[in-house]
Order: sequence, then structure tokens, then C-alpha cells
Amino acid sequence: MVSARIVLASPRGFCAGVDRAIEIVERALDRFGAPVYVRHEIVHNQHVVDDLRAKGAIFVEEPSSAPPGSHLIYSAHGVSPAVRQEAQEQGLVDIDATCPLVTKVHNEVKRMVAEGYEIVMIGHAGHVEVEGTVGQAPDQMVLVETVEDVEQLTISGSSRLGCVTQTTLSVDDTREIMEALRRRFPHIRLPKRNDICYATQNRQDAVKALAACTELVLVVGAPNSSNSNRLVEVAAKRGARSHLIQDADDIQAAWLKGTTQVGVTAGASSPEFLVQQVIQRLEELLGDCEITSQGDAEEGVTFKMPAELRSD
Repeated sequence: MVSARIVLASPRGFCAGVDRAIEIVERALDRFGAPVYVRHEIVHNQHVVDDLRAKGAIFVEEPSSAPPGSHLIYSAHGVSPAVRQEAQEQGLVDIDATCPLVTKVHNEVKRMVAEGYEIVMIGHAGHVEVEGTVGQAPDQMVLVETVEDVEQLTISGSSRLGCVTQTTLSVDDTREIMEALRRRFPHIRLPKRNDICYATQNRQDAVKALAACTELVLVVGAPNSSNSNRLVEVAAKRGARSHLIQDADDIQAAWLKGTTQVGVTAGASSPEFLVQQVIQRLEELLGDCEITSQGDAEEGVTFKMPAELRSD
């Protein structure tokens, strides 16, 4: 007799940008040999980082930590021009694993700057992606995190004001802030809906459906993963008890007491094998379980490899 039901969100886990970034490190190791250096964690997941480290990747925070002549890979989160300049001065051979959707935001910043815009960025202070984006034009950008920040915003008076967002925020995450910006600055140029990362929005939509049919939602992700933390918040707002776990060992039996419907999803930096281990642990704790899937897994998005790593 089935004692509980485990419902898997779909889509979940790796997005195309994460897949590409990890493959870039693996291809670089195959082509150039170990070690290769990676600026920051390639993606925010310790299991992924540890696996690549075991294969010969060395993770550094600054280009100066890599010896001259070595290969340095920029993480999926992107970097500022200042970091690129430092790598060049260090004599490094750089390989860009920046997610193409982050690159799209960087290019939009450059276009607006060239047209004389001041720019508001919606994002989380200290996040490595935000640092890389603001670094594209630090003298012409200001960061806001909340509606309150918008109310206190001081703009020089330019009639040209634009806005970009951190890619790991969804339409839902930014809606209130954008509405506040439009109220205060009716002429502001806001991002188009298709500028929002498809993977972030899809995973949040999937977790909304998951929270509607389960009592407890477990999100597999890293504590420093912005998109994973947002999934926990989205589930909680929809009325489900929700917890962020890094792997199966983080599951507490007390969470499952009296629970018959458990939802499982994963942030965009979390590998599928962790989800499978979570399922196995839940079956050990709950007994016989029915396992079903909720949503549509097909996203149909892929990104090209950098030219220097493409197959002949």
C-alpha cells in the first residue's frame, strides 16, 4: 500500500547556461590539461565545484591568483571589464563561460550607456552577477533591491533612464519594484519580458504548481544560490512548508511527520543525481511511495560553446 506521494517539479535543475558553463570547464581540461583556473565558483553548487576540482580545476577569486600564461575561465555569472583587464595584464588566456543571457544584459547596459542613459539595476547587493553587471558602467548605474530603495532613489535629472535586472530574478520577483520605478519615473525604459531568464521563470512557475498539490516542498540547491532561495520563497508564499536542502543528508525526519504529499524541485545549478538521492532518502523515511511529475520538462534551449572549445 502506498503511504505517500512524491511529486517532482518539471522543469527543475540545470538550465542551459549552467550546462554550458560546466561543459566549458570539462572541455578546457580535456583540451589544455590540468590545471585550468576558474574565476569564482563556475556555478553555485558545491557538489559541482568539488567534482570539477577533482578533475583539475582550480577556483580563484581574482585573476592575480592564476600564474601568467594559464587558462582562466569566467564563471556563468559574468565579470566586469575591470576583471577582464586584470586578466589581460596578468598574461592569462581567458575563456568566457558567462551565461549568454547575462551577456545579453551586459550588452544592453553598454547600449544604454552609449545613448546617454542612467541605469537602475534590480538585484541583490553582493551577488557576483550583480557585481559583474554594475561593473559594466559603475558611474552610471545604481542598484535597488526593494520598493523602499526606489522611493529613496535620487536621479540626476537626466530624461534618459533605463532599467536592467539580475537574471536569477523572475517577473514575479521584480513586478512591484518595476511598478514603483514606473510611478516615480514615468519615462523609464523597463526591460522587456523576454529579457527575463527563461529558466528562472519556468522553475518558479513549476514550483507554484508543486506547492498547490503538496504539503511540503524540498528545494535542492546551495545556500548562496539566488534562484534556489527564490524557489523556497515562492513555495512558502503559495502555502506549502518549504525547505532548502543541499542534498539528501539535509532532510529532517520531523519535516515528514503527518505528511503524505511531498514536492521536490531543484535550483538551476543543482545536478539531477542529487534529486534522485533525495527521492531515495524520502522513500526510506516514508515507506512505499508513488512518484509522479508535475509540469513540462522540455525547454528546448541550448547555447553554443566558445569558439576555442568547439569540436572541429
